[in-house]
Amino acid sequence: MQMLYFGEIKNHKMKKAPILALASSSSTRVKILKNAGIAFVQRALDFDESGIKSMDARDFVYEAAKNKAAHYLKTYPLDMPSLVADTVVEARNKILLKPRDVNEAREMLYLQSGSGVSIITCMIYKSLKLELTDLSAAFYEFDKFESGDLEAYLKSGEWEGKAGACMVEGFCRQYIKKSVGFESTAMGLSLERLLPFLELENAGV
Repeated sequence: MQMLYFGEIKNHKMKKAPILALASSSSTRVKILKNAGIAFVQRALDFDESGIKSMDARDFVYEAAKNKAAHYLKTYPLDMPSLVADTVVEARNKILLKPRDVNEAREMLYLQSGSGVSIITCMIYKSLKLELTDLSAAFYEFDKFESGDLEAYLKSGEWEGKAGACMVEGFCRQYIKKSVGFESTAMGLSLERLLPFLELENAGV
Protein backbone atom coordinates (compact mmCIF):
# COMPACT_ATOMS: atom_id res chain seq x y z
CA MET A 1 0.00 0.00 0.00
CA GLN A 2 1.25 3.48 -0.81
CA MET A 3 0.02 7.06 -0.72
CA LEU A 4 1.28 9.77 -3.08
CA TYR A 5 1.80 13.40 -2.01
CA PHE A 6 2.84 16.24 -4.31
CA GLY A 7 4.69 19.35 -3.24
CA GLU A 8 7.42 21.86 -3.90
CA ILE A 9 10.26 22.67 -1.54
CA LYS A 10 9.68 25.95 0.28
CA ASN A 11 12.49 28.43 0.97
CA HIS A 12 15.11 26.26 -0.66
CA LYS A 13 17.00 26.27 -3.98
CA MET A 14 15.14 23.40 -5.61
CA LYS A 15 12.71 24.41 -8.32
CA LYS A 16 10.98 21.06 -8.20
CA ALA A 17 11.03 18.44 -5.47
CA PRO A 18 12.14 14.93 -6.40
CA ILE A 19 9.82 12.05 -5.70
CA LEU A 20 10.79 10.35 -2.47
CA ALA A 21 9.64 7.03 -1.00
CA LEU A 22 8.94 7.41 2.72
CA ALA A 23 9.01 3.92 4.23
CA SER A 24 7.06 4.75 7.35
CA SER A 25 3.49 4.68 8.63
CA SER A 26 4.20 7.66 10.92
CA SER A 27 1.70 10.48 10.49
CA THR A 28 4.23 12.87 12.05
CA ARG A 29 6.89 12.09 9.44
CA VAL A 30 4.24 12.57 6.77
CA LYS A 31 3.43 15.96 8.30
CA ILE A 32 7.10 17.02 8.31
CA LEU A 33 7.54 16.25 4.61
CA LYS A 34 4.20 17.78 3.62
CA ASN A 35 4.91 20.98 5.56
CA ALA A 36 8.28 21.24 3.80
CA GLY A 37 6.50 20.86 0.46
CA ILE A 38 8.32 17.67 -0.50
CA ALA A 39 6.61 15.35 -3.01
CA PHE A 40 6.69 11.78 -1.78
CA VAL A 41 5.13 8.35 -1.82
CA GLN A 42 4.35 6.76 1.54
CA ARG A 43 5.03 3.04 1.52
CA ALA A 44 4.07 0.68 4.32
CA LEU A 45 6.94 -1.22 5.93
CA ASP A 46 6.20 -3.90 8.50
CA PHE A 47 9.21 -4.23 10.80
CA ASP A 48 9.49 -5.73 14.29
CA GLU A 49 12.04 -4.06 16.59
CA SER A 50 11.75 -6.70 19.32
CA GLY A 51 14.78 -8.57 18.01
CA ILE A 52 17.12 -5.65 18.74
CA LYS A 53 18.81 -6.25 22.10
CA SER A 54 21.15 -3.26 22.42
CA MET A 55 20.90 -1.39 25.73
CA ASP A 56 22.46 1.76 24.26
CA ALA A 57 19.87 4.12 22.77
CA ARG A 58 22.09 5.27 19.90
CA ASP A 59 23.09 1.76 18.95
CA PHE A 60 19.47 0.62 19.20
CA VAL A 61 18.07 3.30 16.89
CA TYR A 62 20.91 2.84 14.39
CA GLU A 63 20.35 -0.92 14.25
CA ALA A 64 16.61 -0.40 13.84
CA ALA A 65 17.03 2.06 10.96
CA LYS A 66 19.68 -0.11 9.27
CA ASN A 67 17.45 -3.18 9.47
CA LYS A 68 14.46 -1.21 8.21
CA ALA A 69 16.50 -0.02 5.21
CA ALA A 70 17.57 -3.58 4.40
CA HIS A 71 13.97 -4.80 4.76
CA TYR A 72 12.75 -2.00 2.48
CA LEU A 73 15.16 -3.02 -0.29
CA LYS A 74 13.91 -6.61 -0.04
CA THR A 75 10.31 -5.43 -0.28
CA TYR A 76 10.44 -2.64 -2.87
CA PRO A 77 12.60 -1.78 -5.88
CA LEU A 78 14.88 1.24 -5.59
CA ASP A 79 12.82 2.99 -8.25
CA MET A 80 13.06 6.34 -6.42
CA PRO A 81 15.09 7.70 -3.50
CA SER A 82 14.05 5.93 -0.30
CA LEU A 83 13.92 7.20 3.26
CA VAL A 84 13.59 5.14 6.43
CA ALA A 85 13.88 6.38 10.01
CA ASP A 86 13.61 5.26 13.58
CA THR A 87 13.30 7.27 16.79
CA VAL A 88 13.71 6.45 20.47
CA VAL A 89 13.48 8.48 23.67
CA GLU A 90 16.01 8.03 26.45
CA ALA A 91 14.92 9.10 29.94
CA ARG A 92 16.49 8.20 33.28
CA ASN A 93 18.78 5.73 31.48
CA LYS A 94 15.84 3.85 29.94
CA ILE A 95 15.14 3.39 26.23
CA LEU A 96 11.52 4.28 25.50
CA LEU A 97 9.88 2.95 22.34
CA LYS A 98 6.27 3.33 21.22
CA PRO A 99 3.92 2.53 24.11
CA ARG A 100 1.68 -0.48 23.62
CA ASP A 101 -1.19 0.91 25.67
CA VAL A 102 -2.25 3.89 27.75
CA ASN A 103 -0.77 2.50 30.96
CA GLU A 104 2.64 2.08 29.36
CA ALA A 105 2.34 5.59 27.91
CA ARG A 106 1.63 6.97 31.38
CA GLU A 107 4.69 5.20 32.83
CA MET A 108 6.90 6.59 30.06
CA LEU A 109 5.66 10.13 30.59
CA TYR A 110 6.23 9.88 34.35
CA LEU A 111 9.87 9.05 33.59
CA GLN A 112 10.18 12.23 31.49
CA SER A 113 8.31 14.54 33.88
CA GLY A 114 10.67 16.98 35.57
CA SER A 115 13.64 15.36 33.86
CA GLY A 116 16.10 15.66 31.01
CA VAL A 117 15.49 13.48 27.96
CA SER A 118 17.30 12.66 24.73
CA ILE A 119 15.27 12.04 21.59
CA ILE A 120 17.38 10.23 19.03
CA THR A 121 16.53 9.74 15.37
CA CYS A 122 18.44 7.72 12.82
CA MET A 123 17.42 8.13 9.19
CA ILE A 124 18.81 6.46 6.09
CA TYR A 125 18.36 8.03 2.66
CA LYS A 126 19.35 5.99 -0.39
CA SER A 127 19.12 6.52 -4.12
CA LEU A 128 21.03 5.20 -7.10
CA LYS A 129 23.46 8.13 -6.73
CA LEU A 130 23.51 9.18 -3.09
CA GLU A 131 23.34 7.67 0.36
CA LEU A 132 23.02 9.31 3.78
CA THR A 133 22.99 7.75 7.22
CA ASP A 134 22.31 10.39 9.87
CA LEU A 135 22.19 9.85 13.62
CA SER A 136 20.99 12.98 15.41
CA ALA A 137 19.76 13.79 18.90
CA ALA A 138 17.68 16.55 20.42
CA PHE A 139 17.90 17.20 24.14
CA TYR A 140 15.07 18.53 26.29
CA GLU A 141 14.66 19.48 29.92
CA PHE A 142 11.04 19.29 31.04
CA ASP A 143 9.23 20.82 33.99
CA LYS A 144 7.09 18.44 36.00
CA PHE A 145 3.95 17.52 34.06
CA GLU A 146 0.66 18.54 35.66
CA SER A 147 -1.40 15.42 36.34
CA GLY A 148 -4.59 16.88 34.86
CA ASP A 149 -2.81 17.87 31.63
CA LEU A 150 -1.14 14.48 31.44
CA GLU A 151 -4.41 12.56 31.86
CA ALA A 152 -6.13 14.74 29.25
CA TYR A 153 -3.27 14.04 26.84
CA LEU A 154 -3.52 10.31 27.49
CA LYS A 155 -7.28 10.43 26.93
CA SER A 156 -6.79 12.27 23.61
CA GLY A 157 -4.86 9.36 22.12
CA GLU A 158 -2.36 11.75 20.50
CA TRP A 159 0.48 9.82 22.15
CA GLU A 160 -0.19 6.73 20.06
CA GLY A 161 2.62 5.90 17.67
CA LYS A 162 5.02 8.32 19.42
CA ALA A 163 8.32 7.07 20.83
CA GLY A 164 8.12 7.47 24.60
CA ALA A 165 4.60 8.90 24.10
CA CYS A 166 6.51 12.18 23.77
CA MET A 167 5.13 14.99 21.61
CA VAL A 168 7.40 18.05 21.74
CA GLU A 169 5.22 19.83 19.18
CA GLY A 170 2.14 19.16 21.28
CA PHE A 171 1.61 18.18 24.92
CA CYS A 172 5.25 18.47 26.01
CA ARG A 173 5.82 21.91 24.45
CA GLN A 174 4.37 23.85 27.39
CA TYR A 175 6.75 22.07 29.78
CA ILE A 176 10.02 22.65 27.90
CA LYS A 177 12.54 24.49 30.09
CA LYS A 178 15.49 24.05 27.74
CA SER A 179 16.16 22.40 24.40
CA VAL A 180 19.16 21.72 22.18
CA GLY A 181 18.85 20.35 18.66
CA PHE A 182 16.32 20.33 15.85
CA GLU A 183 12.64 19.92 16.68
CA SER A 184 12.33 17.86 13.49
CA THR A 185 14.77 15.34 15.00
CA ALA A 186 12.55 15.06 18.08
CA MET A 187 9.52 14.60 15.82
CA GLY A 188 11.15 11.69 14.00
CA LEU A 189 12.84 13.04 10.86
CA SER A 190 15.88 15.33 10.78
CA LEU A 191 14.67 17.55 7.97
CA GLU A 192 17.59 19.98 8.16
CA ARG A 193 20.00 17.09 7.50
CA LEU A 194 17.88 15.69 4.68
CA LEU A 195 17.29 18.83 2.60
CA PRO A 196 20.88 19.23 1.29
CA PHE A 197 20.76 15.69 -0.11
CA LEU A 198 17.44 16.35 -1.81
CA GLU A 199 18.96 19.48 -3.34
CA LEU A 200 21.91 17.45 -4.65
CA GLU A 201 19.53 14.80 -6.00
CA ASN A 202 17.48 17.45 -7.74
CA ALA A 203 20.62 19.03 -9.20
CA GLY A 204 21.55 15.73 -10.83
CA VAL A 205 24.80 15.24 -8.92
